[in-house]
Amino acid sequence: MSEKSRETFGSRLGFIFLSAGCAIGLGNVWRFPFITGQYGGAAFVLVYIIFLLFLAMPIMVMEFAVGRASQKSMSRSFSTLRPEHKIWSLWGYIGWAGNYILMMFYTVVTGWMLAYTYYSAAGTLAGMNSEAVGNFFVGLLSNPTELVSWMTVAILIGTIVCYSGLQSGVERVTKIMMAGLLIIMIALAVRAVTLEGADKGLEFYLKPDFSKLVSEGLGTTLYAALGQAFFTLSIGIGSMAIFGSYINRDKTLFGESLIITGLDTFVALTAGLIIFPACFAYGINPGAGPGLIFVTLPNMFNQMPNGQIWGALFFLFMSFAALSTVIAVFENIVACYMDFFNWSRKTSALIMGVTIFFLSIPCALGFNVWSGFQPLGPGSGVLDLEDFILSNNLLPIGAIVYLLFCVTRYGWGWDKFVEEADAGDGAKFPRGMRFYFTYILPVIMLVILGVGYYQTFAK
Repeated sequence: MSEKSRETFGSRLGFIFLSAGCAIGLGNVWRFPFITGQYGGAAFVLVYIIFLLFLAMPIMVMEFAVGRASQKSMSRSFSTLRPEHKIWSLWGYIGWAGNYILMMFYTVVTGWMLAYTYYSAAGTLAGMNSEAVGNFFVGLLSNPTELVSWMTVAILIGTIVCYSGLQSGVERVTKIMMAGLLIIMIALAVRAVTLEGADKGLEFYLKPDFSKLVSEGLGTTLYAALGQAFFTLSIGIGSMAIFGSYINRDKTLFGESLIITGLDTFVALTAGLIIFPACFAYGINPGAGPGLIFVTLPNMFNQMPNGQIWGALFFLFMSFAALSTVIAVFENIVACYMDFFNWSRKTSALIMGVTIFFLSIPCALGFNVWSGFQPLGPGSGVLDLEDFILSNNLLPIGAIVYLLFCVTRYGWGWDKFVEEADAGDGAKFPRGMRFYFTYILPVIMLVILGVGYYQTFAK
């Protein structure tokens, strides 16, 4: 595809919502609440926000800059900006594969959200006690036909949206979903904070107690906050770079990244305002782990007046968050096909959809037919292996690649990066922090990579 025929966003809001939609996903509305509950509440949130601003967001700016300057997806962006050093372009292909790996398990989990939205609205979960709700979730996971069916629904939605075009499909649908997500979650938050007994949950969530940071081990807590800040923005595999390639140079990328990071943080914090007051109001452990969403909260909705309605709205909100990421990552994969093979959008979307369907089946089967396959030790499964490859390897390594590409003379270089990042109106990139970005942040990223390996294999 030539630069002249390249599609662009119809509005600045489309860019912000789609970029935020990519960042806003299950990491915000599923992982953030339970990990905050595990590590002490408000004090953990403050540390998380500091890491988000000083670690993750600058690399987001770099991804946007590489995309906007090259006007290409990651399959071509590195070679376009640094054609004489082809070693950089290797990451373009690895990152492209990383998007596939993410979708191999993300579409399955998105299917869970869609299933719970349907069953909550239909009243299937109504009246169940905690044991029955737990058994329902176990039954869902143990049914390969149902898991694959809901996974297919998620894939079809993403494929159809991308097939329909950037402006008419991806941008329009994402705007609707993001607006719906924000409206629903604000309504849920208002309901949660007005429950009797919600004040204790608000105190846990909003009043810092720094002694709680050490109760789980200070190092473990800080790493958890660091990891959550980094992974919530999905940086490192070009998921943000593609959206940079669709926008003009009217606004600075640092300013736009501040807005997107702020929106991402708002959703995560509001998810906490939904969950923690409700948990304390009904005597539920907010640190219940991943099962908090699928086992603990449905039981809570069963105790709540009009719980069927609120439960359905909650899982619809979760589905919107998950689907916004699916559509954004699907668009990145489609754009890579269009740039690399010069295929049409429709052909690229169809090939991508079929490919992801077959690649996602092992994850769905990993909970039932292939449950004996435990690659990372007892209790692990296909999803854990795919998540490890992505979260502990490709995302941090990709972030290091983008970082080094933008700050060293062996890559694109600091001056060219800052010139692109600062083009347009808005907040400028902090040039005075060049030493930090060049010499300190890469070390931090390597530490994240090393600790991830340690926590997986040495414990």
